[in-house]
Amino acid sequence: MFKVNKLTDYATVVLIEIARSHVVRSSQQIAEQTGIPIPTVAKLMKGLNKAGLVASRRGAGGGYFLGRAAVGITLADVIQAVEGPIALTACADTSDEQCSIESVCPVQGKWNRANTAVRLALSEVTLADMVEDVSAFGVAVPSARPNEATAK
Repeated sequence: MFKVNKLTDYATVVLIEIARSHVVRSSQQIAEQTGIPIPTVAKLMKGLNKAGLVASRRGAGGGYFLGRAAVGITLADVIQAVEGPIALTACADTSDEQCSIESVCPVQGKWNRANTAVRLALSEVTLADMVEDVSAFGVAVPSARPNEATAK
């Protein structure tokens, strides 16, 4: 079974929550809203910040906001920020792993086509799509209150 790890799933939940709220939020607020433990949220925010998917503001009213528009963040970006390069096998062109039978493997390099297709498919689904899907299932999208700082 091919699946993303739990941290990537949590990162997606966190990013959807940030995108839906349109306000600067602390790790504590994000943890409370999503139900993800604060140490996990803090760990995720470091990686997402490093990847440019979120940005942070210090001081009173500080916290995290999207590093770029939700339409500019793809599922491929999220996976790569948390897990590293997308590679279905150790012999895929983007893998950092070494394969023990690489020198005699009859399928060496043959996974690249499938790997590219998966990467392309993940690059076509944006965070904005994910937020829209959440809204389509009747989950209320919170609106920013006028006195809250908004991220632009």
